Amino acid sequence: MSTTLFIIISVTALAGGGALGWFITHMAIKGRVANTLKKAEEDAETLKRNKMLEAKEKFLNLKADFEKEVAERNAKVQESESRAKQTESRLQQREQSINQRQNELNQRQGELQRRQNEVDAIKENLDKQLQLVDEKKQELEKLHFQATEKLATISGLSAEQAKAQLIENIKDEAKTEAMAYVNEMMEEAKMTANKEAKRIIVQTIQRVATETAIENSVTVFNLESDEVKGRIIGREGRNIRALEAATGVEIIVDDTPDAIVLSGFDPVRREIARLALHQLVVDGRIHPARIEEVVAKTRKQVEEEIAEVGKRTAIDLGIHGLHPDLIRLVGKMKYRSSYGQNLLQHARETANLCAVMAAELGLNPQKAKRAGLLHDIGKVPDDQPELPHAILGMNLAEKYKEKPDICNAIGAHHDEVEMQTLIAPIVQICDAISGARPGARREIVEAYIKRLNDLEKLALSYPGVVKTYAIQAGRELRVIVGADRVDDKAVETLSYDIAKKIQDEMTYPGQVKITVIRETRAVSYAK
Repeated sequence: MSTTLFIIISVTALAGGGALGWFITHMAIKGRVANTLKKAEEDAETLKRNKMLEAKEKFLNLKADFEKEVAERNAKVQESESRAKQTESRLQQREQSINQRQNELNQRQGELQRRQNEVDAIKENLDKQLQLVDEKKQELEKLHFQATEKLATISGLSAEQAKAQLIENIKDEAKTEAMAYVNEMMEEAKMTANKEAKRIIVQTIQRVATETAIENSVTVFNLESDEVKGRIIGREGRNIRALEAATGVEIIVDDTPDAIVLSGFDPVRREIARLALHQLVVDGRIHPARIEEVVAKTRKQVEEEIAEVGKRTAIDLGIHGLHPDLIRLVGKMKYRSSYGQNLLQHARETANLCAVMAAELGLNPQKAKRAGLLHDIGKVPDDQPELPHAILGMNLAEKYKEKPDICNAIGAHHDEVEMQTLIAPIVQICDAISGARPGARREIVEAYIKRLNDLEKLALSYPGVVKTYAIQAGRELRVIVGADRVDDKAVETLSYDIAKKIQDEMTYPGQVKITVIRETRAVSYAK
């Protein structure tokens, strides 16, 4: 508004003239300045009030913070005083407890001192009694010596001679009575256990059956015609040499019509040679480079088949968790035979027999089956260390983290180590059942004759034996002794000793019955 008035006055001044215009302008400026001063005073008053309010608010805030801090310090002081009181109370309780324990300890020390005094009194009494005993003992020894001298004078024997004669008599009498007692106990055990054992074994055999195989060290490869023989031999025999070098098997080409013979003691190598030769003949390309290629491919196929056979066997028997190397060894059993019996079939049959027998006896059939399957893995290792196959199999099982009872059953099935669990005798029995049943195995004639001769020689080595006869294919040994050299009491001892020596020193299937015969003959002549 003042601005508008100033503009109007300025215009009027310009229009009206000099002095009046200036006066009007001066008055307008003076009014404007007065308004500005008034407004400034009002603003200053407002600012002053605001500053006062801010200062008062800040003072109140500082006062509130100070009161809060004082309150917190007071609370901490009260808490510290409370804790100090609790600590003082605990210290008083501990002091009372320590004083009580000190009193108990003083009482116990007094009791121990009293008992120590009693022990010292008892010890002194015992020392006196021991001294009396020693005196009595010396007196008794003196009387015993005098009595011994009198007996030696009466009998004409010294004390040592009489003692030796008495010991010898007692030893002979005790040995005779012990043998009679052992025979009596064995007969009683047979009467009570033989029937049940027969039932379990017969039932087990009846529930398990398997085929038999024939052990071979040669494989006959049949040909369509004799013309193929020449191609197999090759120029100057290079093909047959390459085939023998690649497979490690001896190839015999003779006059046998339409057939060649693969000879070797490693059945896996023979199988590789047979399959490779079959593929070469069918393909028609037979030369050294092709032979090496086909043999390498066939070896890989056989290895895969071995692993597959092992896996399938474990699955069929319900055995889980076998190490892959153990599965491979189980598969290799397919190509190994023992006394005409296929090793894999024997292992499967033994495993099933072990499971049945363990179930009949209330044991774990799965463990028994596992031990039965693995009991002959020592016969098919990759290397051939100089160890019995039972010990080697036990070492392999331990290497591949089998349980201790399984390892012990494998190592003890031919009594190579001591049996420690009930599974071990079951595996031994089932192994014998699988190998001893009719038709399971065949024995080489030379080994059979040598075993019979060894039986007879072993029995002839005992004093008093006149003649020996191995009968029933070596299952029974008849021993004839001289009536004037062996009495009736010594017959039982001799039978037991021969059986024990055969059991410890010889290897034989089943069991051997030892029959000792003593007879008295009276001969007269009528003239």
